[in-house]
Amino acid sequence: MKNKYRGYYVLPLSFALLWALSTTLTSQNGSPPISGIVTDANGPLAGVNIMVKNTSHGTQSDMDGQYALTAKSTDTLVFSYLGYKVQEVAVGSGSILNVTMLPDATALDAVVINAGYYATTDKERTGSIGRVTAAEIDKQPINNPLEALQGRVTGVDIVQNSGVPGGGFKVRIRGQNSLMAGNEPLYIIDGVPYDTQSLGSRNTSGGVIPGADVSPLNAINPESIESIEILKDADATAIYGSRGANGVVLITTKKGKEGKTKMIVSSSTGIAHINRKAKLLNTEQYLEMRREAFANDEITEYPATAYDVNGTWDMDRYTDWQEELIGGTANTRKLMAQVSGGSSNTQFLLSGQYQEETTIFPADYNYDRITVNTNLNHQSKNERFNIVFTAAYALEKNFLPNRDFSSDALSLSPNAPTLYDDEGNLNWESSTWTNPLASAESIYTESSNNLISNTVASYAFLKNLEFKVNVGYGLSHLNGVTTTPHTTFDPAYGLDSGASMLTTSDGTRTYWISEPQLRWNKSGIMSEWDILIGTTFQESNTEQGSIIGIGFPTNQFINNMSAAGTLIVLDENKTNYKYHSIFGRINYNYNKRLYLNATGRRDGSSRFGPNNKYGNFGAFGAAWIFTEGKEIQWINFGKLRGSYGIAGNDQIGDYQYLQTYSLQDYPYDGNIGLLPARLYNPNFKWEKILKREVAIEMGLWEGKINFSAAYYNNRSSNQLVNYSLPGTTGFTSIQSNLDAVVENSGFEFELNAIIGHRDNFSWSSSINFSLPRNKLLKFPGLENSTYVNRYVIGEPLNMVKLYELQGVDPETGIFEFTDFDGDGVISSDKDKQYAVDLTPKFYGGLSNTLQYKEWSLNFLFQFAKKKGYNQYRFTSPPGTLSNQSVSVLDRWQKPGDQAAMQRFTTGENPEAYLAYSQFIQSNGVISDASFLRLRSLELAYKLTVNKNSGAACRIFLQGLNLLTFTNFEGGDPEQLKSFIPPLRRITFGAQFYL
Repeated sequence: MKNKYRGYYVLPLSFALLWALSTTLTSQNGSPPISGIVTDANGPLAGVNIMVKNTSHGTQSDMDGQYALTAKSTDTLVFSYLGYKVQEVAVGSGSILNVTMLPDATALDAVVINAGYYATTDKERTGSIGRVTAAEIDKQPINNPLEALQGRVTGVDIVQNSGVPGGGFKVRIRGQNSLMAGNEPLYIIDGVPYDTQSLGSRNTSGGVIPGADVSPLNAINPESIESIEILKDADATAIYGSRGANGVVLITTKKGKEGKTKMIVSSSTGIAHINRKAKLLNTEQYLEMRREAFANDEITEYPATAYDVNGTWDMDRYTDWQEELIGGTANTRKLMAQVSGGSSNTQFLLSGQYQEETTIFPADYNYDRITVNTNLNHQSKNERFNIVFTAAYALEKNFLPNRDFSSDALSLSPNAPTLYDDEGNLNWESSTWTNPLASAESIYTESSNNLISNTVASYAFLKNLEFKVNVGYGLSHLNGVTTTPHTTFDPAYGLDSGASMLTTSDGTRTYWISEPQLRWNKSGIMSEWDILIGTTFQESNTEQGSIIGIGFPTNQFINNMSAAGTLIVLDENKTNYKYHSIFGRINYNYNKRLYLNATGRRDGSSRFGPNNKYGNFGAFGAAWIFTEGKEIQWINFGKLRGSYGIAGNDQIGDYQYLQTYSLQDYPYDGNIGLLPARLYNPNFKWEKILKREVAIEMGLWEGKINFSAAYYNNRSSNQLVNYSLPGTTGFTSIQSNLDAVVENSGFEFELNAIIGHRDNFSWSSSINFSLPRNKLLKFPGLENSTYVNRYVIGEPLNMVKLYELQGVDPETGIFEFTDFDGDGVISSDKDKQYAVDLTPKFYGGLSNTLQYKEWSLNFLFQFAKKKGYNQYRFTSPPGTLSNQSVSVLDRWQKPGDQAAMQRFTTGENPEAYLAYSQFIQSNGVISDASFLRLRSLELAYKLTVNKNSGAACRIFLQGLNLLTFTNFEGGDPEQLKSFIPPLRRITFGAQFYL
């Protein structure tokens, strides 16, 4: 319990200290304070950028349009906001400066976009960059930053693997490029590369978190994020070289701003539960299925082990096991506080959040997180020296069962015994079943801490020559513990604590980066140059290991590994990764119409042999604003842009080119032996990706409609794969390059429209639509390789080869399949020829924002067209001691029947059993998994408490995954089998601006 409340003592003291600091900083500034209110035709306008011209000093207007900053009487203030004309106002001798903003949808220069090593604007960018802002993030009750991107950015497909707190995500930016190497994007947090490879272990967390994918991004508080930019094409990603081959996700946290000290306190509470339950048989239907199965198998006397139908279990009992095991309500609580402010030279921000969330499982499990974010900015009086420091620290504690109860919820007989006996103990019903809550005695506990820090210092030697260095350091540590006491097993086995087990896993990753950079820019009458050169030094060290202890004096010692009678080291490894590169960028624009951008990078990776460590990559991008200086009645903005470039990929793991050895548990002559584990191959090289894109962007009817369309084509070659070897070599495979080619292409569309904007009412809407295509173009020798049943030339990589179901034979009642080779036998190596593409055909999102006076309504619909595994995947034949979907009732019962499901069987009919095992490997387990989902919704009201001080309160009601419209019968269309789906969340809270 100590961990749960420690944040409450630290944060108030920190806030008080910085409040005092801010007062001192402000009072030291000699320039007079300038303040005022920024409005438009409808009243106060929040979020307007106010900058002192030709400096980096600035602030933003608050919820009531108020602002304050220091400036000289000779200064000029620049007011900018998306959709409004930029205004420059001289300060003069007064201290009050009120400004009214005028609509101008062509003011695309107002939005500054983070492109990583440099900043650009929406108007001037030559690359493909998607963006999600804090305004959109804060309107969703999310725990992980990746949740904020779902349905909001074209070309970005994100699927959550589980609704359990701490779970991970699968992220693909413009498809899957590599056959075997990594396809994950690069994550940059405040300039520091963030390794999102999980430190979790299947030995401890694999039963409750799919693939033990404990997402490191759970340590990032979404409410601390200012914006997330997604770099997609060659021009946008080339500055990151090989690291950005699969796209780049830039996360920028909130920074301190000039002005009086401000404080934000928010609190929220909510509930969460599953949004779709599978439709299963009730007791009457289930017993009908079982009895019919025995009759079909010509079994007239029920076996002694058929407890559900032979009278051992109550045949009138009905339990909805989905409701019992995964139908609970999770409770969430969040408390956040932030203080920021500062003078014209020094600004600061400090924020902290405490979060607690329970689970939907039937026990007291919970997830706790404490995060602290800091930022300090300083600029010298002569404006030549700048330094920015940011740091984030997170503590997480996850307390979960050792396994997800979803598989039991879907398969248990509806008349299975009760969970507890009359005395409140676990009910084993005379050893006739395995009580699902017995596994609740086995607990998975995860504790982790994450630190990520960054310092950016720059000095301007001349007006147009700047030296900058970016230095970052990070530390991630995750400890997992799984206890399995003997009480998880049936007492009839007679086990004691000598059979109890303790499994521990420990993972630590430290990383650092240093990037010196030199930037020169020159502006002329008609043209501008911006040149950047730099170098990167990066290193990370990872250590992971797992140990299992068996046999304890009593279960009271089960958390003490030294008390175990037997210790077994399950795995242990240490890896080191080094990366060095030199990069450069040249940007040129002519008369604000033509923009040219050339980027080059030479990367060196420790994952390749001595002769292949370095690779050269680069890109060229161009944009032409064809409406600049022209008067076109209904087109106020038009831009054509394109890019071409080559990126690399080294996501193959460390030491793959070396001949490595592994320790053996079996001693020889009293000594521990070494066994060769990998063959030496210094010749494999970088995987390469050729990227091309063309796009058009337009603003119509004075900005009421903004439209963009893009076509991209990426081809990945020189594929890094584990090439299979004959068993006689002593090795199963060798890391090598394969002359295979993968193509990702597609169209991306975005449309933003202002539907209504009058007096106190406004309504804006946007839609994004992605039409991706993935294809294996080339694979020499595929037909003779071990990948012959995995890939098909001309088909997507995410394609599966299955049996082709012909239906149920009306005479025998048994499934029939296409015999492709005509040998009269259905075999997996020759008859799995039916190809099914599980890649989305298209996906996107539709969002709306409505504002009426102090009320606001925001909602987003997410949609996807795709196929997926249905309710039959991984099931037993209908008729066995396992519950089924109600769809099995459309079954064969007598000769001549036309039915979708074959005859019921208890498993004693070999032909029916074999046919069903082939059925779950056929296209019969594939269904339309398309969906339309009300992804997020927020209804909010802003209450102004004090106009003079700016104090206000914002009350909100938020929802996530509220409604799902789909024909899919297997539960949630994005649900992984045996794991709970993403949950429906409803949150109520308030934000106080002080």
